[in-house]
Amino acid sequence: MADTKAKLTLGENSKEYPILSGTVGPQVIDIRKLYGDTEMFTFDPGFTSTASCESAITYIDGDQGVLLHRGYPIDQLAEKSSFMEVSYLLLHGELPSKAELEKFEYTINRHTMVHEQLSTFYRGFRRDAHPMAIMCGVVGALSSFYHDSTDINDPKQRLIASHRLIAKMPTIAAMAYKYSVGQPFLYPRNDLSYAGNFLRMTFGVPAEEYVVDPVVEDAMDKIFILHADHEQNASTSTVRLAGSSGANPFACIAAGIACLWGPAHGGANEAALNMLREIGTVDRIPEYIARAKNKDDPFRLMGFGHRVYKNFDPRAKVLSKAATDVLEKLGINDPVLEVARELEQIALNDSYFIEKKLYPNVDFYSGVILSAIGFPTEMFTVLFALARTVGWVAQWNEMISDPGQKIGRPRQLYTGSAQRDYVSVDKR
Repeated sequence: MADTKAKLTLGENSKEYPILSGTVGPQVIDIRKLYGDTEMFTFDPGFTSTASCESAITYIDGDQGVLLHRGYPIDQLAEKSSFMEVSYLLLHGELPSKAELEKFEYTINRHTMVHEQLSTFYRGFRRDAHPMAIMCGVVGALSSFYHDSTDINDPKQRLIASHRLIAKMPTIAAMAYKYSVGQPFLYPRNDLSYAGNFLRMTFGVPAEEYVVDPVVEDAMDKIFILHADHEQNASTSTVRLAGSSGANPFACIAAGIACLWGPAHGGANEAALNMLREIGTVDRIPEYIARAKNKDDPFRLMGFGHRVYKNFDPRAKVLSKAATDVLEKLGINDPVLEVARELEQIALNDSYFIEKKLYPNVDFYSGVILSAIGFPTEMFTVLFALARTVGWVAQWNEMISDPGQKIGRPRQLYTGSAQRDYVSVDKR
């Protein structure tokens, strides 16, 4: 806590509030006693200027384009680490030793199976159900299968629940895809990597051996790393808010999935690819660029700019290279992907986009990669949820372990009718 204080003056009365300092980033005015002192709230729609918690997991500097997980730059983790190593880092605070990583990978691999009765649960959905609808339902239902890991006051049960969620999410996601296309579910294999196992369960069939392409596997692992956590975004805040009520971990993660489904959040990569398909061919790009610059036209370029980053999204830099590697390795010749590459070059060199800092973001590149691999657009947000689960459980564990945590209870600026008396229906 800093020695300096912030002074709030209301008429002739003044109150002082502590100014707190984190490791890095802006200082924070502690207004927890504001209502008791003044009978006033702060008005902050979207909570864009409010720190809802204290966290040591992820830090973002949007102006500088910085994303740190436990202090480590995201580009270093994406290039040198693995998703399992990053998962351990987010959960435990430090990178694992070789022995710790092997034990962690062994534990996750042994939790990848789901209860056999869950397969009948899938059959309750229509074949054309959106995979995110299935994910919400199935993940929420896990609490009815794993009663031995729902006591949030038991650290051991919390860790088991965390491991189960991280391990089972690829299996649940792959089953959602298989169900939508009418193919049989594939059981996970313990000898494959986290990303490789997911690719096999998604695209493999029982009649033949599925060979994991190392380039695709590496790109998939990078996508998982780059989506693992992103500070107090909408879905993470939802997980924390649900968790503050004492809800079990499976219910909290299901709540996060529901929030992530929104097109302004996890659905942005799906929207970006749909935009590319709408453009269709390279020769139509100038038309859409002109529309994007026209204030009176509702059209907006999806996959460009970011709510937090006012610089190049550091995750996008990593995926830009991965996109090139995947497209070259798979020999993809898709007009939509040609549009993506041309649009990327225009945006990076056009003064309009440069001045407004509308750089291609992680959603733009991830959509291109996932489409090239063969995922339908409705699976994009599912993959986001799969990767973000580790961030959600890390944030949830941190919140539960905080003795000062209170149930979330935002206040409001009420603008409805003042108190009035009831009038009987015959006199209205």
